[in-house]
Formats: sequence, structure tokens, C-alpha cells
Amino acid sequence: MSDPLRRHGTICRVTSSLAGPLSAAVARLVATLRPQVGPATAAGFDEVARRLSAPLQVAVAGRIKAGKSTLVNALIGRRVAPVGVGECTRLVTRFQYGAVDRIEVVGVDGSRRVLPFDADGMIPADLDVDVDTVSHLEAYLTNEVLRELTVIDTPGLGSLDSASVARTQKLLDQVSQDAVAGAEAVLYVFTQTVRADDRDTLRAFTAATAGREAGPVNAIAVLNKADTIPPESVAGSDGDVWRAAAILAGKQAVALRPRVADVLPVMGLLAESAETGAFTSADADALRALAELDEASLTTMLMSADLFTTWECPVPAATRSRLLAKLDLYGVDRAVRAVRAEPGIAAGALRRALLDASGLDGVRARLDAVFRARADGIKAAAALASITALAAGDAGERQRVNDAIEQLLGRPEAHQLRLLEALTLIAANAVTMPEDLADEVLRVGGSGDIPAQLGMVGRPPHELVAYALERAGWWRSFASFGATPAQSRVAHVVHRAYFLIWQQLRGASGGA
Repeated sequence: MSDPLRRHGTICRVTSSLAGPLSAAVARLVATLRPQVGPATAAGFDEVARRLSAPLQVAVAGRIKAGKSTLVNALIGRRVAPVGVGECTRLVTRFQYGAVDRIEVVGVDGSRRVLPFDADGMIPADLDVDVDTVSHLEAYLTNEVLRELTVIDTPGLGSLDSASVARTQKLLDQVSQDAVAGAEAVLYVFTQTVRADDRDTLRAFTAATAGREAGPVNAIAVLNKADTIPPESVAGSDGDVWRAAAILAGKQAVALRPRVADVLPVMGLLAESAETGAFTSADADALRALAELDEASLTTMLMSADLFTTWECPVPAATRSRLLAKLDLYGVDRAVRAVRAEPGIAAGALRRALLDASGLDGVRARLDAVFRARADGIKAAAALASITALAAGDAGERQRVNDAIEQLLGRPEAHQLRLLEALTLIAANAVTMPEDLADEVLRVGGSGDIPAQLGMVGRPPHELVAYALERAGWWRSFASFGATPAQSRVAHVVHRAYFLIWQQLRGASGGA
């Protein structure tokens, strides 16, 4: 089993506070507005207020067979989401914290039926119910990861044509509107390469969530099954699988930009096996036996799955099939190399080596950096978008809500919401800017780390101070003299962001 402190240490920090200052300010605004709107709008406001005090909700989206559920299991640290093809994989499943492990089957009529997990601790493959009558599943787990993060596993989207956006929206409306509607962030999973309509798929998915467009603040993508990428197909990889995956992920980040903050390579199956306890001491023993084979035999066996399971060798074929199902050929190869490098390596250390090779820690770190630092702002921005949409049908309600929001955004402490709004406008192409300026807006708003925001990682403090002040002045001038009205709105926000960074750096250096 993996170390629970190690396992949960990073991902638990994705939301350090369930109700930060911005969320609390928006909650007060909602409470003030509630008596001023009709019953239907008020009921929607109540749901918004509930979400503000709940964990950040991250929806895992992607095409069918992209490995979403496998990645969900790895992130949670427990093999609970079904990964095969079955009726459960057609449903949205919300994984959230609960005092008692249980599954609730939520009907389209609002009914709920409680089910236990199966003997292996997973959601049962057969729900014994007509799937067409089910809205979604809610899985409650006594899992520390889920105290501050709700993970929403979504159905795989099939092969998409030119009508992909409309069909995706229809799917989400029919199957999972209630389950997905509160998602404030998206983890988008794909394999091999981004297809031409992945942007539209991502846009359609986020349109069905909390009303915020996907962008560098609330969306991350992962290139899953990185071990299946032929390194010879990627220039500059030098035959190395992981280097090939990293190069390809960088190219896909450009293709999906600015819809996502980053694209990270990961080997979901390897991560799941290493992180959920599926990798056992018996597996480690079998790998040690494989490590004793001569190099020629091992090289031949690792050429294909068929050769690996049928080649004559002392390790039973059934054992090799088990290893293949847990680690795939790449994982087996990495494990055998680790054993040969350190013959006495313990099962726990071997598991850790496999986890390191999977890329899961990199995904967790990026989730931590993108979502944790901005969880309060992400939730608050999503809530503002929701109450604006709820009040859109009545002119009086709409005006009252808009006035209240503008008053809130006028406060200095709410500037982060202005910056998130600017990022959303750029990501959605609602405001066009020269590419270099758009990149700068995305950089300033896409990180909580000041050197990264300034694009000056590793530079001395005095250079950071000078640069922040210089850019603050430049953006103020651009807003006043060179920008269109729409650009000026964004430019004023960026100017303010640089000025606040300058103030923070000056304070940290004692005003020097």
C-alpha cells in the first residue's frame, strides 16, 4: 500500500480553504440580493451559496477510452471508478467525502437509492436499474483527498463530427446537468494528439458547467497513456519514451492554448497501480524473477504484449498477464531496470519508482499550482457567473445583480476577480489582443508565483521590482492611448495587477 501521507499530501492542498475571503464576500452578496429576487431565482441563489462553502469541484472530461476513470482512481488513491465498458461508464459519477462509504443512484426524478460498493471496493458493474432513468451517481468515500476536492468523472465523449458541440451539450443536458452544473474547474484528458475539435469539445463541456469558459485559470489537460507514444515519431526524443511524451505535450499545449493552463504527460495505468495498492509484493517478486532473464529474452518479450505473455520463461504466463494488466510493457521494463540497478530493492521502493515514472506527481503539482492558489477566486468567479445567469430573465433582477457585482469588483481586495475576468475574456477570444500582449495577460493571471507572473524566474529581487513598475506604467499608457475600448478594460486590470505585485515586492524588501 502507498503511504497515505505521501499519497494525499499534494492533492489535498488543491483547496486549502473551503470558503476563502472572495467566496465569503460573494456569499454575503448573494445573501443581500436574495430578498430582492423572485422565488425561482432565490432557489438558484441558495444552491450557489451552498457551493461557495463546499469543496472545489473538478470535472474530468475527455473522449471515450482516454483513461479518465483510471486517472480519477490514481488521483483519489483508491481503485473505485469503473474503467471498463459498462453501464456505469455512461453515467456521471461525483466522488465526494462522506462519513460512510456508499453509493447513491440519483434518478432523473430526484429519487435516491443507496448501494454498497462491491467486494473489491469498486462501484458495481451492474446497477440493476434502467440507466435511462438515472441522472448520475454520487459516491461517498471516507477519503481525506475528498474533504476539500470533489472529483466528477464524466462519460467518455465518442467520435465527434462537425456537430460535436451541439451533441456534447445535449449529452450533458440529458445525462448529467445536475451532476456537472457545479463544476468550477476542468481536467481534460486525451491521448496521442489533440484533434481538431477538441477545443470545441472542451468549450461545450465548460458551457454546461458553472458558466465559465475554460481557460488558464480553471482548466488543465493531460496527455494520458504517454507510454504508448512511439518515440521514433517525435523529433528530438532520442528514442526516449518520456522525452517524446514531454515534447508532444508541449506541442499540444500550444494547440489547446489558451483553453488550458498546461498539458502534462502521464501514464494513468501505471499511476493507478502504483498509487491505489494494486501493485503488490507478489508483483515485485515476479519482476525480480523477470530481471534474472538474459537480456536477449527480455528484450524480445518486451517487443509486444503477445510475446510478453507467450514467450517461454520461468515466470508463469498468468503472472505475466497480471503484470501487463497493471503496468503495461513500459512499466514492466522500468521496474525490471530498477531491480537490476538495485537487486535488493524493496517492494515499497519499487512501487515508488513506478509512481515516479508515471508522471502523476507532475500532474498533482500542476493541479496544486493552478487550482489551489486560485481555488477561492475560481469558486467566487463561478458563483458570480451563476447568479448573473440566474437573474438574466428578469430585467429588474438583472440590473440589481449587475450593480451589486460591480460594487463588489470595485473593492481592492476583489481585484483577483477582475484579473480572472480578464483571463476569461482573452481565453474566449472575446477581446482580441496582439499575441505578445495576450501571452503576457495569460502569464500574469495564470500563476500565483510572482517570478512566474513576471516571466523572470531566477532573477534577483531588485530586477523584479523594477520590471513590475515598468510594466505597470506601460499597461497604464496602453489603456489610455493605444487600446480599443475592450482592450482598455483588460489593460487597466493588468496595470493594477502589476502595481499590486510591485507593492508586494516593495513590502517584502522593506521598501528598498
